[in-house]
This record gives sequence, C-alpha cells and structure tokens, in this order.
Amino acid sequence: MNIQPYLTFSGRCEEAIAFYQQALGAEVAMLLRWKDCPDRSMCAADNADRVMHASLRIGDATMMMSDGPKDAPLDFKGFTLSLDAKDEGDANRLFNALAAGGSVTMPLGKTFFSPCFGMCADKFGVHWMIIVP
Repeated sequence: MNIQPYLTFSGRCEEAIAFYQQALGAEVAMLLRWKDCPDRSMCAADNADRVMHASLRIGDATMMMSDGPKDAPLDFKGFTLSLDAKDEGDANRLFNALAAGGSVTMPLGKTFFSPCFGMCADKFGVHWMIIVP
C-alpha cells in the first residue's frame, strides 16, 4: 500500500513543479492540462492552460498536484512532508533549496534521534522535515 500526497497550488502548480525540479531533482511523470480533457465542457477559456493533474517522481516517491480551484486559498496546514537525506551534506543541500524563499521552523542540527534534522516551509507554504535517518 502506498500513500501519495496530492497538493493543490491555487494556480501556481507550474511554478511549484519547476521549484521541485530544481530543489529536489523531481521528474515530471505526468502533466495534464484542462485543455487536454476529453470532456470539452470541463475546459473554459480561463482554465485551459491550468494544470488539471501532475505527478512528480522524487526519488522513490510520487507527489501529485494540480492548480486546484481558481479561488482556493494556498493553505498547507495540518501536515508535513518528511524527506530522508543520504548524509549531512545532502540534508544541507535539500534544506537550503526548500527553505529558499520560505521560512525555517527548526534549523538543521543534531538531535537525539538524528545526526541531522531540520524543519522548514517552502515558498508555497508546504512544510518539510529533512532528516538523516
């Protein structure tokens, strides 16, 4: 069984895809726009180029996303994505890339459970934990 996060970016999905490609090396596995929908009644002039569905591969994981409803707030509360780093250098690289333009909740550092752990929110407000297991 797999649990895959599905995030909606309120019209900023394409920007988020580019950000995660740069920050995490994400690969686009699927990208569908509303204009590609076989049911043409679902495509309006103001949403034709919006992302209906995208799927990114990040390491062994899949993260799905879309633009979501046009007027929905960009609000990622109540969950945090956890990302395993290979070592402290990898953790620093990932943490700094994700925190760029966002905010640091807990700086990277040694804890009783990890040689390197930190928390941040990226520029979209998605919360991340970076950990060296």
